[in-house]
Amino acid sequence: MIEIEDLGKVFGSRWVLRGLNLRVERGEFLTVLGPNGSGKTTLLKVLATLLRPSQGRMRIGGRDMKDGAEIRRLLGFVGHESLLYEDLTSLENLRFYARMYDVPGAEARIEALAEEMDLAPFLGEKVRTLSHGMKKRLSIARALLHNPPVILLDEPETGLDQKATAILLETLERFVGERTVVMTTHNLERGLKMGDRVVILSQGKITYEGRKPLDTATFPETYFKYTGARP
Repeated sequence: MIEIEDLGKVFGSRWVLRGLNLRVERGEFLTVLGPNGSGKTTLLKVLATLLRPSQGRMRIGGRDMKDGAEIRRLLGFVGHESLLYEDLTSLENLRFYARMYDVPGAEARIEALAEEMDLAPFLGEKVRTLSHGMKKRLSIARALLHNPPVILLDEPETGLDQKATAILLETLERFVGERTVVMTTHNLERGLKMGDRVVILSQGKITYEGRKPLDTATFPETYFKYTGARP
């Protein structure tokens, strides 16, 4: 579903991603681990077509990266920025994105997602008044509106309270086997549990790759070995 070959991204004179080669199969859940500055967020933004790579090739769902509009229809992206309009209500945001993606039965789809993400009581609230956790839940609903086959999640649990984290985990568990998921996280235990496969990024390169089952007790030492950082 996702193919990248010799992918690189440079900012100024600093290569943030260097020579990445990676394939993610349809229905696979890939966890991407790595310390701050390793290139995780940059990788997801390139996959989401929010950044253009400086070198290399990328294909998603058989489409080349030059077909950005077609690729974006295949993707749901949840990053550190909410991609929501702060002065619109939650409902207005969801309706806007539903129109943008031409979602069939949009009102019913919005209602179902609002119920699933426990957002229904807040649909009339302007986004700028919502808590961080509520904005993250709304961002996840936004990303799922058009029922995309590929989900990109950049540290989705960051800043979430216990209830929001539980909702997120329930949602992720429903993805397993049904969608292709790439998720970055600092939570090793959660990342190992969710992912069919785990890669470690360090200084812009993939330094480790492993598949389930992985030993959660010894993995922190593996992480340290390949990153030089303690999880």
